[in-house]
Amino acid sequence: MALSYSGRHDIIEASKKIASKAEHGILQATDINQSTFEKLLKMSIIAEFPKPDLLIRTSGELRMSNFMLWQLAYTEFYFSNKLFPDFKEADFIEALSTFERRPRCYGGRMK
Repeated sequence: MALSYSGRHDIIEASKKIASKAEHGILQATDINQSTFEKLLKMSIIAEFPKPDLLIRTSGELRMSNFMLWQLAYTEFYFSNKLFPDFKEADFIEALSTFERRPRCYGGRMK
């Protein structure tokens, strides 16, 4: 559970850190890549699960609400009208079952 977290703020702060390192000669422009950027995101502290395969959004909301914007690029979404406290094991199994049936291409073309 992430409290008081902003994906936009996280991206801006990581960008500032990169700019500061470049100003101080620690990084060259050619050193900046996806990996460099990801390491500076606050959510990179979740090293075990840095990029979720599945995000379950409860409460009937159909938006990400500024949550993990960078990390969700290739994440599959499951939306449920149930509120979080009412989301039970059977609902979780349904979400996993739906996810399991989806073809994944990670940004490539579907065949």
